[in-house]
Amino acid sequence: MAKDTFFCPKKTLNCGGKLVELASPHVMGILNLTPDSFYDGGKYLSSDQACLQAGKMLEEGASFLDLGAASSRPGADLLPQADERARLEPVLKAIAKTFPDALLSVDTYYSETAIMAVGEGAHMVNDISAGSIDPAMFQTIARLKVPYVLMHMQGSPATMQKDPVYKDLVKEVSGFFSQKIAQLNELGVADIIIDPGFGFGKTLEHNYRLLKDLDFLAMFERPVLVGLSRKSLVNQVLDIPAGEALNGSTVLHTLALLKGADILRVHDVRAAVETIAITNAFKTVKPSPE
Repeated sequence: MAKDTFFCPKKTLNCGGKLVELASPHVMGILNLTPDSFYDGGKYLSSDQACLQAGKMLEEGASFLDLGAASSRPGADLLPQADERARLEPVLKAIAKTFPDALLSVDTYYSETAIMAVGEGAHMVNDISAGSIDPAMFQTIARLKVPYVLMHMQGSPATMQKDPVYKDLVKEVSGFFSQKIAQLNELGVADIIIDPGFGFGKTLEHNYRLLKDLDFLAMFERPVLVGLSRKSLVNQVLDIPAGEALNGSTVLHTLALLKGADILRVHDVRAAVETIAITNAFKTVKPSPE
């Protein structure tokens, strides 16, 4: 059996009856509805501001929009669920009404927020805590029957970057996904997307080790989402702020695509769409005959 056909990953997602093919990578645009996110906090707090940005990202080629109302930057405390809902609900309603064909993801660790969001038109739930913050999340996803982004994080946003330690990073992350996927499968969750959690409880070396070995996630036969946009993998290496990290983010996205990433979660949609197009062209060229 050929090496590249040993694993047969699930290459479709059912998003509210809309079948999304993942034969080619997709872009998920980040829409932060927060005053304190590490890069663009405070820019899209109103429904009008958020709808303008949503329209721009969709026009540039985003397949999904990921709406988040609680910052998960390093050191952030958990936002109370009622506060998260108050920020998210009016914007979600406005975007769902303005762009009825858009595929919307909600970035939340609360099951009650997930229930509200899906009821208002969201198609996917993106949970940085993998059910560890709200134990009802897995059962809720099973009832809602929506795709679920399962992310690895060591600790919580408030503690995750306080000296993260692993004995064997890849082995521990693999064990985490094996356990969580088994739990979700037992509940009947069909569409699981896995996210190794760059920047969530990892040192700079840990992050680059995960990126270099990203293709180990193929063993789970699930779509792989990566969140690398304007993160410390760029900023620490180049000694620049997040606002100057677009070029470095594009390099990271290229490396992730070559290692098997299926979804790029990004702030800059057009650059990511172009990166996918060029990487696809590169990957389709057959090797020279020996």
